[in-house]
Amino acid sequence: MKVKDISSIKYCEPGKFEETRFEKVHNVVFSSSQEASVLVANEIASLIREKHSKGEHCVLGLATGSSPIKVYEELVRMHKTEGLSFKNVISFNLDEYYPMEPSNIQSYHYFMHQHLFDHIDIPSENINIPDGTIDQDAIRDYCIEYENKIRESGGLDFQLLGIGRTGHIGFNEPGSHYNSGTRIITLDHMTRVDAAPAFLGIANVPRKAITMGIGTVMDARRIVLLAWGINKASIIKKTFEGDISTEVPATYLQEHSNTTFILDSDASCQLTRVESPWLVTSCEWSRELKIKAVVWLSELTNKSILKLTDKDYNENGMSDLIA
Repeated sequence: MKVKDISSIKYCEPGKFEETRFEKVHNVVFSSSQEASVLVANEIASLIREKHSKGEHCVLGLATGSSPIKVYEELVRMHKTEGLSFKNVISFNLDEYYPMEPSNIQSYHYFMHQHLFDHIDIPSENINIPDGTIDQDAIRDYCIEYENKIRESGGLDFQLLGIGRTGHIGFNEPGSHYNSGTRIITLDHMTRVDAAPAFLGIANVPRKAITMGIGTVMDARRIVLLAWGINKASIIKKTFEGDISTEVPATYLQEHSNTTFILDSDASCQLTRVESPWLVTSCEWSRELKIKAVVWLSELTNKSILKLTDKDYNENGMSDLIA
């Protein structure tokens, strides 16, 4: 059994280096989501083995969607080829559409069994996924019980997250309260638009979901959030460099003491250190970067390129370009 070196994704306090001074959450950028997913899976596997060696359960908070699929594939591979056992794992899924039958191929119950649970040895009684069939009058009590079950299991050792274009984590849409617990929530229109292709049209996408709350997620001892692709770049920049805001629920993670965002290069492309590196570090000034920087400065100052002054260059990290 060869254990991957997971030290590269271990939590570090953000903003310690000049090039990351605008970033308020710890993050690691990889060239590919495959490489990143393997390391995240190995962190989870190491935690499972550590807890097993102590005779303890490992309590995992799990996510759905496209982002964690490769993580689950690697965990399944480790189970089948390396003997990784999940018998000591208790899992709690973040969310489920409401209403939603577990047999529906769009349900998160179906997703989790398809991508993970049907291929490992986790006891069925240790699997917890919000019930999309619960009677509406019973939802409040059901959600309270879901929270109680997490606490009675010892709390979440590890929470895996994705992020939506609205900045939601789980289905905690803009406006979600910091202290929110598991509850039913109305989905943002953008969230439903993004889900529409899988449901063959937005009319078929449920308008509500049951989700763990921000407070539930923030109680996890370790959080890892995955973000792949250029369509996540804008919300990643807001989450990393913006202030904490109910309008971008993922910004609450800035206050968690052990959260790491794992990105591919496309998801990181709008970060200041990538998009405008001259603002935070010394640059190797290629011809392409010079053109990009000068055009950026012209737009920033609302001046034509020929009217840019030495002061403009000096105040925006571009003094090296002054002839």
